[in-house]
Amino acid sequence: MASIGPFAEISRIQSEINRLFDNLLELRSGGGDGEGGGTWLPSADVYETDAALVVKFEVPGVALGDVTMSVDGNRLVLRGEKRRADPARAPRGGRFHCMERGYGKFKRVVHISSPVNTREATADLQDGVLEVTFPKVPNRRGTEVPIRIREKS
Repeated sequence: MASIGPFAEISRIQSEINRLFDNLLELRSGGGDGEGGGTWLPSADVYETDAALVVKFEVPGVALGDVTMSVDGNRLVLRGEKRRADPARAPRGGRFHCMERGYGKFKRVVHISSPVNTREATADLQDGVLEVTFPKVPNRRGTEVPIRIREKS
């Protein structure tokens, strides 16, 4: 495993703590907008390449029509519902002995930590994985930008 510097490790730990607190607040508030009720929350991976920031959510069993996504400031918000299996519809007249898979309405928030173009984002759902790709934009902070001065008459 490659060694990472102490500042990168501190940043990673801070991001994980922020994510845990955000998830706790979302669960305690019932999704923030009446969307609570389930015990299931999609897992997420966030990584970046030279050209893009990519977020992958695990959403097995969630239909495309049961999920929405938006960007609010620097937050990617995923909302949806994983519907419970209907015990009356067991295969070939069988019956369920156990139903352990999580279900319910969910709201998952992921912080966007890099400057990205949210208007050019793409999202693809395949095999229970929702992949969102944001093209990166140059970080202009710390870069000197000239401002033209006009003379008013």
